[in-house]
Amino acid sequence: MKLKSVFLKSYSFSLLLIFSIIVGSLLGMVFKGRCWFFKPFGDVFLNLLFTIVVPMVFFSISSAVAAMTNLKRLGKILTSMIVIFVVTGIIASTLMVVAVKIFPPAKGITLNLNTPANTEQLKILEQIVKAFTVADFNEILSKKNMLALIVFSILTGLAASAVGEKGKAFTNFLIAGNEVFSKAISYIMFYAPIGLGAYFAYLVGVFGPQLLGSYFRAVIVYYPMAILYFFVVFSIYVYIAGRLAAVKKFWSNILPASLTAWATGSSIATIPTNLDAANKIGIPKDISEVVIPIGATAHMDGSCLAAILKISLLFGLFNMNFYGLADFLTAIGVALLAGIVVSGIPAGGMLGEIMIITLYGFPIEAMPIITLVGTLVDPPATMVNSVGDNVASMLVARILNGKNWMSSENT
Repeated sequence: MKLKSVFLKSYSFSLLLIFSIIVGSLLGMVFKGRCWFFKPFGDVFLNLLFTIVVPMVFFSISSAVAAMTNLKRLGKILTSMIVIFVVTGIIASTLMVVAVKIFPPAKGITLNLNTPANTEQLKILEQIVKAFTVADFNEILSKKNMLALIVFSILTGLAASAVGEKGKAFTNFLIAGNEVFSKAISYIMFYAPIGLGAYFAYLVGVFGPQLLGSYFRAVIVYYPMAILYFFVVFSIYVYIAGRLAAVKKFWSNILPASLTAWATGSSIATIPTNLDAANKIGIPKDISEVVIPIGATAHMDGSCLAAILKISLLFGLFNMNFYGLADFLTAIGVALLAGIVVSGIPAGGMLGEIMIITLYGFPIEAMPIITLVGTLVDPPATMVNSVGDNVASMLVARILNGKNWMSSENT
């Protein structure tokens, strides 16, 4: 009886979310194209998340940085984070290379392509500058400029920490703001079962039939691979971070964030639930409140998996050979650029697809192919992207706080 009580306490909200998603999916199958009326209920949940994410990111990052008395630790957090982002991105890309060699995604696919009339040439360096900076302060307040907001938040926290006692009142304001918005997120999550259920009804009803089209083989390559990476590879990472105790805590608390990422298709919208999960797992706040918001725009293992899939698909469709070490290393490098560097740029998904086409010299008519593939694999890709930020936080905690980081106070 006690075990049952503990189980229900740990998983009651997750089970409620799963139940609501199952009901929503069934409603989508029943109503199909007529299920548009479910979408507004899901949009309410998305809008609430997107509304709160900007102040949440600002207060969480700036308060974590401002509260650091030792700025050397911030440098260590950022350095460890970058190394982990790159290493996990390489591992994800390599695993997908193996998968597409065993199950070529282009096999048996025939498509009629139309060449777009006009394609705008994007300047990569200009886009990167715009990603990290904005021309006016009000642009910081948009979720479209998350990297710029993160840079501003770090600078604000550094300045508050640097002025010492004079900035203590401001630091306390940042800490209080973080607490307030954390509480606000908990209120929003009360609506999650309705919002996620309604959104799944809409997604299944409207987009479900596309999975049975010409791109089915690409989808069935990606989905099992993403799920395998999610359950097996993440479990290995978490075990490295904190052994079996960490694995147990991780899987006991990560489901709400996973389902939110799958349903919303947005790593940014998942930041609040990800931070909540990190707190319950016991990740030190000065780590999770830096790594998770930054990871939402710059750590995309799921996008690395998708980039390799897109490259392999185009190679097959245009009868080009995709084998040999040089091809694989080039593809992994391109996947890292698309999944880590370019992903944080506004419209980074589109920019990453254009980068794949231009670097390999594919005709521009290849653009609609990988755009649709990206859309179809977006739910599991976003789930891997978002939950990977929590995993990365645990690995950073292991590096900085040692093997007993879970037993230390979560501050």
